[in-house]
Amino acid sequence: MRDTDDRAAASDAAQPGKDQPDEDQEAELERLRTENAKLREEVGTGRRRHFSWRTPVSIVLIVLGCIIAPVAVIGVWAGNEVSDTGRYVATVEPLIHDPAIQNYLAGQITTQITSHLNITGAISQASAELNSKGLPRISSLLKTFGPQIASSVTGFIHSAVHSVIASKAAATIWVQVNTAAHQAVVKVLSGQGNGAISTHNGQIVLNLGPFIAVVKQDLLQHGFSLATNIPPVSPTVALFQAKDLGKAQSLYRLVTTLKIVLPIVAVLLLAAGVWVARGRRRALVRAALGVAASMLILGIGLRIGRGIYLSSVPSSTLPSDAAAAAFDALVHFLWTGLRVVLLVGLIVAIAAYFTGPSRTAVQTRSALKSGVDWVRDFGERRGLSPGPAAHWTYLHRTALRIGAVAIAALIFVFLAEPTVLAVIVIVVVLLIVLGLIELIGVRPPGQEPTAGQAAS
Repeated sequence: MRDTDDRAAASDAAQPGKDQPDEDQEAELERLRTENAKLREEVGTGRRRHFSWRTPVSIVLIVLGCIIAPVAVIGVWAGNEVSDTGRYVATVEPLIHDPAIQNYLAGQITTQITSHLNITGAISQASAELNSKGLPRISSLLKTFGPQIASSVTGFIHSAVHSVIASKAAATIWVQVNTAAHQAVVKVLSGQGNGAISTHNGQIVLNLGPFIAVVKQDLLQHGFSLATNIPPVSPTVALFQAKDLGKAQSLYRLVTTLKIVLPIVAVLLLAAGVWVARGRRRALVRAALGVAASMLILGIGLRIGRGIYLSSVPSSTLPSDAAAAAFDALVHFLWTGLRVVLLVGLIVAIAAYFTGPSRTAVQTRSALKSGVDWVRDFGERRGLSPGPAAHWTYLHRTALRIGAVAIAALIFVFLAEPTVLAVIVIVVVLLIVLGLIELIGVRPPGQEPTAGQAAS
């Protein structure tokens, strides 16, 4: 209170030599009197306000929002992977180009082919025919070196299979198979019918026969006539137990609902926490930093989960390098999502802080304003005088700032797949636009800024 009275007294004596204060001084004195009265009132009710309900309620809402935020990111990711065929295909498409996955698929397909060719039986049959035709020595040699011959043939088939798996044709088939598989799974889970998915021995299985057909054609083109013995096989992969179909359908409906509900709930909780807070700017900074921290925790959890998953998968089921490639591909978009949210949280916190009343924020804004003024003065000295557009920009600069921020926010919201790079580009462009508004806007001659304009 004493500081306020001193400021009022200092204002009275601000311009010595004038017996009567002008209108501006009268307005300043009235403002200081009003501020002094408010300070007296706050001192009188300080103890009661210290225990206001706003602070604990704001803390609870912001904490809940920060807890739900990573769950919402996971929900959006899971919902898109389950219900969006395009997103699922974009997730698994890189796997066919991964060497570990190529080796695994080549081994599995080679096993399927050799099991139908029965190379050892073919060698034994050829040895018996040679013996019946009076060539026992050759028949004996063939039987002696049968295992080595079978191994060589298997190696040749594996090499041919691997070259096919690494080809563009296999990549196309991979996309087609996964597209059809996911569309069929969505039909099953949404209750629209089985589609290409069938039920066999209590399991819902998927046909992967197209790969075998392509390999067979390639072997025949390389002169491996034994490939004609490969029947039109259709190896299957079990997706889930048919007896659990009802549970899977319920989980599908839950996930597709939560991917919409959870982000809305998280945003509403955070917004409500900031709104009820006594210091909204400070609450906004803390909420944004809390969301960024929750994304860091989610990232740490993903790293830990990756290690647990890799240690739990038997090497006989899936090699460790192939399992790592599959896990990394599956959570790729989850990593992208949490990085985007983390970056947005940091940007919001920084923006809220530097628009506040702290000494650092005020000095930073003052330095930026000085820089803009220097650039403007430099242009004016070079003959770039302000025109009507500059005066119009100055008069409407607040609306232009709000419009620029709103457009940037809308672009971010309606991006199909926001990435860290997209967020950085949006922020950089927004900063350039805001800088141009300040640079172009020049106060019309003879117009003095009001108290509100000077503050802005």
